[in-house]
Amino acid sequence: MRKLLGEVREIFIGIFHVYRAWWVDILLLSLIIFIPLGVLDAADSEALESLRSGESAKAVVLSVGAFLIIATATLGEVFLAGAIGLSLIHAKDGRPPSLAFIARHLSYGRLIAVDILYVVLVAAGFVLFLVPGLLAFVYLALAGPVVEIEDRGIRASFKRSIQLVRGSFWLVLVVLLPIELVGSSIGKAAEVPIEALLGHNFVAVGLAEAMTDVVLSPLWAIAAVLLTRKMVERKDGVTLPGPAVADLQSGKPSA
Repeated sequence: MRKLLGEVREIFIGIFHVYRAWWVDILLLSLIIFIPLGVLDAADSEALESLRSGESAKAVVLSVGAFLIIATATLGEVFLAGAIGLSLIHAKDGRPPSLAFIARHLSYGRLIAVDILYVVLVAAGFVLFLVPGLLAFVYLALAGPVVEIEDRGIRASFKRSIQLVRGSFWLVLVVLLPIELVGSSIGKAAEVPIEALLGHNFVAVGLAEAMTDVVLSPLWAIAAVLLTRKMVERKDGVTLPGPAVADLQSGKPSA
């Protein structure tokens, strides 16, 4: 237990230092990813509201609603984790590469496919039963960073994620699940003042979702990347390229 808590503490310290050192670049990436997804989430909510009028559709609405709530809560985080993983690999002097570099080298097709498959599998698992959803959430969480860090395909990235998490299930769970739950709770709380200001409408819901995701989703993404690097180095005995957390903390250039 002491070893687990020490590793969890190490990851959270790493999240803090990466976010602090790269916050401008990370927030710009988040804006590009989560503003459109906020609009999509608002559209989901509007569609569900329109279905509630029919009594016969209640069971369908509840099932679809549960699926969409879980799916949109994690959609985009895996893609962002891949982008941050790419940034860490190609960082120079402790700084991330430019957005233009990321735009040119990001594996869009694979990351989008992995992101969508991840949220579908996790959401389906939670809708059907809690345990399958939780297992999918943990064992498949590192697939996004693996795409960029190890340049693997879609199926290979999921298999590699399972391999990396095996033996470290509790570490990944204790790091990622609280971030996801706290982020979702803060996001829901943020909807109240924004809706009070703008009214309960499509724009308010979408803006609240997007703004909280822009700020909070990078925490999950950075955690997934740091966990991936830690698991790869532990299992394969290699040191991955890019700055160490200690370099970001001290401001020293990376090797």
